[in-house]
Amino acid sequence: MLMREDDFKQRVRQSIEASIAVKQLLLNDAKVLSTVSELSKILVEALIRGNKPILFGNGGSAADAQHIAAEFVGRFAFDRPALPALALSVNSSCLTAIGNDYGFEMIFARQIEALGRPGDVAIGISTSGNSPSVLTAVAVARKMGLYTGALTGATGGALKAAVDQCICVPSNETPRIQECHTLIGHIISELVEQTIFHEKSGISRS
Repeated sequence: MLMREDDFKQRVRQSIEASIAVKQLLLNDAKVLSTVSELSKILVEALIRGNKPILFGNGGSAADAQHIAAEFVGRFAFDRPALPALALSVNSSCLTAIGNDYGFEMIFARQIEALGRPGDVAIGISTSGNSPSVLTAVAVARKMGLYTGALTGATGGALKAAVDQCICVPSNETPRIQECHTLIGHIISELVEQTIFHEKSGISRS
């Protein structure tokens, strides 16, 4: 039997409240605030000297990687010159060829080997922090001289010790973590855009 309308409304309310609660924890987490700030500064410095962010993850995290890259290449809050950024989940022929020939764990690492340059910033996204394809890519990035960062959940998983900067959202629930990853992606995009182009603007997008 389907739930009554009032039951649905209550579930909606509970989900929104759960999301707000994790964001409140995020706001009060000095380590998270510091790491988001530091990673934003690293990205600014990299872009100014001609380097780029390279973002990657699986499933919903692949969508987050695409989203953040799009904010750099397109625009976030105001019109300005494009900023270079790559999301490694968007080329289906590349992904399937690498997965078929080398194994799924190599789908991002092989692309970093081809497209990454010393001074670029490799950012792996994984709610668990334990995605093998993300960990393999980070390891290759570090060997090549890329700066490494990660967006994860509360524990950070294996990624926490594998990267230079790990942003650990204070939750173990995948939906809540992903909601905060979107927020963090927006914050980083805004900080980078404003800092490089020295403009503050209210966000107005069609």
